[in-house]
Amino acid sequence: MRVVFVCTGNTCRSPMAAALFRDRLERHPELCALEFTVESAGLCAASGAPISPGAERALAKVGLSAAGHSAQPFTERFKEFDLILTMTEAHKAQVLLSYPEVARNVYTLKEYAGLDGGPDIDDPFGRDDGAYDACLGEIARAVEKAVERLSEELRSEAEEDGSE
Repeated sequence: MRVVFVCTGNTCRSPMAAALFRDRLERHPELCALEFTVESAGLCAASGAPISPGAERALAKVGLSAAGHSAQPFTERFKEFDLILTMTEAHKAQVLLSYPEVARNVYTLKEYAGLDGGPDIDDPFGRDDGAYDACLGEIARAVEKAVERLSEELRSEAEEDGSE
């Protein structure tokens, strides 16, 4: 299973989401034994840029790190991923404009998670640590629900395969 999180610059939201998702997978009893590739990318990413200091500080507060993160642009290779989770509706629209064939695999993170409220996770870039902490909290809630949904979907697929 291959999952990519997408934002604008790939220095704040998407690397935080990927770090949280990896951590949640490791702690999930049904999913930890499965093979996952989890990446993040940006629609306007400068290749090689590090995670923003505010994002790294927010992750550190919850015992995680993405210190080795290196920003990468969202390219054609991500078309083959099983799940493309964007931070905003605008990101989703841009992905679909460039790669309409991925429509069945692309969602905003909050949409896939089934969370109420607006579909977007605001960009904390250039703001204070409180904005990064709030952003991380919003992403963490969405990731938790997304992992639950993914687990249910994989369980249903396995049951269907077993009944055929």
